[in-house]
Amino acid sequence: MINFLHVFEPTAILVSFGPISIHWYGLTMVLGILAALALTFFLAKYYGISRDIVFDLSFWLIIVGLIGARIYDVLLQIPYYTNHPLQALEIWKGGLAIHGAIIAGLFIVWQFSRRLKISIWKLSALIVPGLALGQAIGRWGNYFNQEIFGLPTQQAWGIPISLINRPLNYINSSYFHPTFLYESLACLLISISLIAFNVYLIKKGKLDKSYTWLTALYMILYSILRFGLEFIRLDQTPSILGLRFPQIASLIIIIASLLLLFFNYHANFQSPRSEKS
Repeated sequence: MINFLHVFEPTAILVSFGPISIHWYGLTMVLGILAALALTFFLAKYYGISRDIVFDLSFWLIIVGLIGARIYDVLLQIPYYTNHPLQALEIWKGGLAIHGAIIAGLFIVWQFSRRLKISIWKLSALIVPGLALGQAIGRWGNYFNQEIFGLPTQQAWGIPISLINRPLNYINSSYFHPTFLYESLACLLISISLIAFNVYLIKKGKLDKSYTWLTALYMILYSILRFGLEFIRLDQTPSILGLRFPQIASLIIIIASLLLLFFNYHANFQSPRSEKS
């Protein structure tokens, strides 16, 4: 696969039927969503959550998550979209920020947890293995769009980027770090780790006491991954004090997740008989 990625130059469009085009980005998004749904439906029976609830929750997570991801990305590049407002609607060309999807998703999960009187951490723990799997698949859309690549590299796994998609600073470079691949493989490992953790907790009968930990584990692992990758990514994003905005968001999520685990552990330690999951 490494040799293939090194010599193959992808195109954004999979197939066209007259004026209608099917984009690789859209296909990978659909495949990622379907894979996430399948995994979530499978785990739901161990969480005691009905398929109807999962379907309703997933529907709103997909719709609101996509909107949130797009709005977040547009806000990060507001000077560009101010001059090209109609392009804010062209989601098939890329531009979906996972942090925006997470924020929007948390709002939907909170709303469902209130309405159904189910722990927000139970719902979020159910979702995160599928979310990581969906990210692993969806990142390939960035490859076909030739976006979100990293610094130039001479390594055998470097990917070719067409002249029109290269940053001006690196116009004479041909091969770049496939950050989409790094993130895809890492998200796959995160998903597998969360699935393995779920299996272990189910066998030990401790799943109902570990929802917060499962949620925080995803948030911390992905945020560490994203923080590191931002050092080599070349896509434009605001910077504050030398850190790219996604790095700042990742640090905030890591700190919030650690505090959540601390208070959850402290509460369980103080009240071992209470259910703080």
